[in-house]
Amino acid sequence: MNAPVAATEDLLYSVEDGIARLTFNRPQARNALTFAMYEQMATICESVNQDRSIKAMILTGTGDKAFASGTDISQFRAFKTAEDALEYEERIDRVLGTLEKVRVPTIAAIAGACTGGGAGIAACCDIRIGTATTRIGFPIARTLGNCLSMSNISRVVALVGPARTKDLIFTARLIEAPEALSLGLLNEVVPDVPTLQRRADETAKLVAGHAPITMETAKEAVLRIRRTLSREEGRDLILRAYMSEDFREGMDAFLNKRTPNWKGK
Repeated sequence: MNAPVAATEDLLYSVEDGIARLTFNRPQARNALTFAMYEQMATICESVNQDRSIKAMILTGTGDKAFASGTDISQFRAFKTAEDALEYEERIDRVLGTLEKVRVPTIAAIAGACTGGGAGIAACCDIRIGTATTRIGFPIARTLGNCLSMSNISRVVALVGPARTKDLIFTARLIEAPEALSLGLLNEVVPDVPTLQRRADETAKLVAGHAPITMETAKEAVLRIRRTLSREEGRDLILRAYMSEDFREGMDAFLNKRTPNWKGK
């Protein structure tokens, strides 16, 4: 087994037998990501691309409560200016774009909640496997009042279509595993976490044994077919959401565990 590379307490990383494994390790925060974790994930993805001995990559979360519950809301406390919002969206687009462009097949092993930015991470992966308790969604319309990154909107539309994307965002619901499977948000559902980890390992070993150039060219071809809305094209939408009174209200309500009072401005 290779020694862990680029690991931190919050983001674990190791490589064994050509399979890279990245684990979100903040179970006390439902594996919510800090800005530092996002940057570390990008660094890990770049190292995977440079290491030709790696043939597949698994992403998962510690515990059975959450794969990843998105960005840690406390990270937004410092948001004051338009530039704060634009820099955040630039980071999300850049980091998730790096994950999406990892040259090897990526497998998301999803137990529990997979929400917000966590669902965005899962959407970047090539194969998504869930359990009977997996729930996926983008609940921002009832929590923060912000918007998804432009690249995340593009990915979700590519997976489930425009109508279902709007349904997921407008209703702010977390969909259960059977529906996620039928929509294409999950490729497979297994009974429990031990089976999930075993199945992710089996799938990683399967694709790792196949022709690597076929994997790389297939991934790139799909990316070229799908148009991704750029951050510049969505700049006005980003600023409208993050500079709104509703976003400040939603953040305060979330952090103070109360129901937000939306004003629509």
